[in-house]
Amino acid sequence: MPTAVKNSFDRMRAALAGFSIAQRTIAVILLAVIVLGVVALVSWLTKPTYTPLFSGVDPADASAIVEQLQADGVPYELTAGGNTILVPEEHVYQERLTAAAAGLPSTAGAGGYSLLDTMGVTSSEFQQDVTYKRAIEGELANTIKAMDGVKNATVQLAIPEESVFVAEQRDPTASVFVETQAGVTLTDKQVQAIVNLTSASVEGMTPTDVAVTDATGAVLSQVGTGAIGGGAGEASDYETKVQTAVQTMLDKVVGVGNSSVVVAAQLDQNSGTRVTESFTEPESGPLALNESSSTEQYGAGGAGTGTTGVLGPDNIAVPTGADAAAADGTAADGTAADGYVNESATKNNAVDKTTETMTVPSGTVARQTVSVALNATAAQGVNMQSIRDLVDSAAGIDGARGDAVDVALVDFDTSAATAAQEALAAADAAAATEAMWSTIRTASIVGFIALAAIVALIVFARRSRRQAREDVDLGELASANAAQTWDATMRLDLDAASGRSMLGADDTATQMLPTVEAPEPSPENLTAERRRAEVDALAERDPAKTAELLRSLLDQRSGV
Repeated sequence: MPTAVKNSFDRMRAALAGFSIAQRTIAVILLAVIVLGVVALVSWLTKPTYTPLFSGVDPADASAIVEQLQADGVPYELTAGGNTILVPEEHVYQERLTAAAAGLPSTAGAGGYSLLDTMGVTSSEFQQDVTYKRAIEGELANTIKAMDGVKNATVQLAIPEESVFVAEQRDPTASVFVETQAGVTLTDKQVQAIVNLTSASVEGMTPTDVAVTDATGAVLSQVGTGAIGGGAGEASDYETKVQTAVQTMLDKVVGVGNSSVVVAAQLDQNSGTRVTESFTEPESGPLALNESSSTEQYGAGGAGTGTTGVLGPDNIAVPTGADAAAADGTAADGTAADGYVNESATKNNAVDKTTETMTVPSGTVARQTVSVALNATAAQGVNMQSIRDLVDSAAGIDGARGDAVDVALVDFDTSAATAAQEALAAADAAAATEAMWSTIRTASIVGFIALAAIVALIVFARRSRRQAREDVDLGELASANAAQTWDATMRLDLDAASGRSMLGADDTATQMLPTVEAPEPSPENLTAERRRAEVDALAERDPAKTAELLRSLLDQRSGV
């Protein structure tokens, strides 16, 4: 083993030997935490990315697919109650091909128009009709399941058989069962979308012929009435739209929070067809379609000449008055009678006829009322008639259908708003205080940990340095410096700045001690002199290590 590596291990072993029991425990815990963290990080980095292999599969198909994955040795995970199978991303396409070769999932594409692919040419007419109906039902169910929040759906169609022996053909009907995901409720728009989608897929079916029921048994749409709650939803949407428009306008006029708008609308849910016929004169003027005339003449020489009168006693017509005169060929005044002529003419003129057929949908506004309350304090000096006119225009008020608008100045109660503002301010202040104390606590904890770490590092460094100093044995230098002796005339340098003594033969002394005649050395003095000579030789060879050694000795003597 190289010397440098061996020295490093020796220093590490010496440092560990100098640890106390508490320090060793902390070191073991830290080492275990580091090892666990590395293992967790490596496990997370090497964990494969899972991708859905199949979603929304039936339990039977999921079981068959899992058996296939186990046989292939591919890891898998089940989610969404076992309806979704996850596999590593690199195995997705291969496993899908393997599952397709095995006919899995068997319910994929079941129903719908795929049923027609297996129908043979020898199928009876009844089988063809039933299979076609099942195909439509499957396609509708698959389409409804594609909607957000829908987990499963089933559609049943009742299509009456066409017959020439029936005077009136009945309309087809449909029943839709919808199972939603956990915690999801279908909105009125979604129910209406299901109804419209189903009715538009079958010839002769109207939206009122579709019944929709969810998994809880709630009826969302009834046959004959359509979607339940649709009218209320439309009224609410209309009221919200009008209220928003009026409120936005008033906020700009009297300020935010100084007005309140309430809209009540009545919608007509009846639908039907309206036929209107109108007749107008042609723009080019009257045109005669046909014309006829007749003439009648009575009197002398006329076709209508004859003897008229009254019956007498013997049933003989007796002329009277003008008739008698006419019978003589003279008028009543003695003049000749010219007779009577009657002429008549009939003319039929052409006119423009317009027939208009209009389908009236449900949900039209029958009547609406708008109530506006203005804060009397903020709305001082506001023209009330101008406000009323603005509200009429913004809400689309129609007086012909009975719409009404009420605008009034009232004193608003602002105590709740003031209390809410105070509570909000108090909550903000409390949140700010909590955030400040949280920051202080976090900083204190971090500072304490950092301080503890610094103190531990300092203690560890000083302990290690002291341990390294204690390992030095001056006796090991005796053999290397046996030929050198200590001269009493050597100068002793005192470092005034550091207060530490150093021996040197060539150093410039900051304070020179007087030279004294050395007495006859004793054996103890010879040993001490030999030690000093060894230190002197070491100082000449490695001054830095000598200075460090002397500092360590002085620290030990002073109790540092």
